[in-house]
Amino acid sequence: MRKVEDKGSVINAMSIDVEDYFQVAAFAPYIDRSRWDSMECRVERNVMTILDMLDRHDVRATFFTLGWIAERYPHLVREIVKRGHELASHGYAHLRASDQTPEELREDLARAKQLLEDIGGVGILGYRAPSFSIGNNNLWAHDVIAETGHRYSSSVYPIAHDHYGMPAAPRFAWRASSGLLEIPPSSLRLIGRNLPASGGGYFRLLPYGVSSWGINHINRMEGQACIFYFHPWEIDPEQPRIHQADIKSRFRHYLNLDRTAARLDRLLARFRWDRVDRVFSETLT
Repeated sequence: MRKVEDKGSVINAMSIDVEDYFQVAAFAPYIDRSRWDSMECRVERNVMTILDMLDRHDVRATFFTLGWIAERYPHLVREIVKRGHELASHGYAHLRASDQTPEELREDLARAKQLLEDIGGVGILGYRAPSFSIGNNNLWAHDVIAETGHRYSSSVYPIAHDHYGMPAAPRFAWRASSGLLEIPPSSLRLIGRNLPASGGGYFRLLPYGVSSWGINHINRMEGQACIFYFHPWEIDPEQPRIHQADIKSRFRHYLNLDRTAARLDRLLARFRWDRVDRVFSETLT
């Protein structure tokens, strides 16, 4: 008889950053934005697969969705809402917050929020900056996020990374000076540094057991919810290859795409999960 694992009492937050494979920041030097509309889109198929997977596990999640995607696939946005998931913002054009002025960020956020609310018919509380691009040099972005009517952000990753990160930031939910709630992706404090423990490329790179152990440690030893994230393209090993990208970007993007869906199935069964707004409902009120 198969042993049924104890899921524990802590409810974790599952999140999906809704963008297509050609929109990732690592491919930006090789795919001009003017080409986006001519690229083969895979996001519709992949999001529907994810929605069905979540249904099988009776899990509700938060979908940080690009306005660009919502504009072209409004039925996908409505399906996310219809199935009981939280609709949140990933901005409109997948621009790093650190590459924008306050005025540019405000315009991008307001455009995406209005579009998502009009299509989804629900209020948008949350925002996640592409590439977790809020850090020491642009903490002013929290003011802009709050000014555009958002209640929380999940945009500061408290780790050291070559493209993003703010290692000195709190590891768990904290208030910015504007009063905005920042809910960072999860990390582990080991050997004197913060290590990633929240999904994405790390979930594909490392053995499944490492991610499972990390979440379990955060739940049981620290008594905190884990904030996990992944992208629809990460379950799609058949996506077109961007051969002109550099070796490092291709390695990070394509590694273990054929294993991700099965690993997610295990993760959804192993732990308790819900939407970000529900997991942090008491803090948001």
